[in-house]
Amino acid sequence: MKTNVCLGIVVLANAIGNVLLGYGMRQVGDISSYSPWALVSSGVAAMANPWVLGGVALLLVFFVAHAIVLSWADLSYVLLVTSIGYGLVAALSWAFLGERISAQRWLGTAVITAGVMLVGRTQVSTADQ
Repeated sequence: MKTNVCLGIVVLANAIGNVLLGYGMRQVGDISSYSPWALVSSGVAAMANPWVLGGVALLLVFFVAHAIVLSWADLSYVLLVTSIGYGLVAALSWAFLGERISAQRWLGTAVITAGVMLVGRTQVSTADQ
């Protein structure tokens, strides 16, 4: 049960964090110059954006939860199960960021989802829980 709850936190924090980060960085604007001044200026603008900060905070939650669940379950299981987040990111990007997602990309997302369902039917871990 604890593994499944933690996996849910990993998937949601990663997907929502990345969508917030993407939204915020669109507001910051294009980083087309790699001069030190442009990078510092863009970095300051990004760190002043609440969407970027929210995304970073959720990605920090993702990292901590991911590390915790890896102490309980096999890496091969965790990475495959958390890949369901790819589908969630596609859906959230379409719904909230207005991204156009091709039929080919949706098909790839469906293949990933089918693989996750297959892996989800296997034993969770070889480690002691």
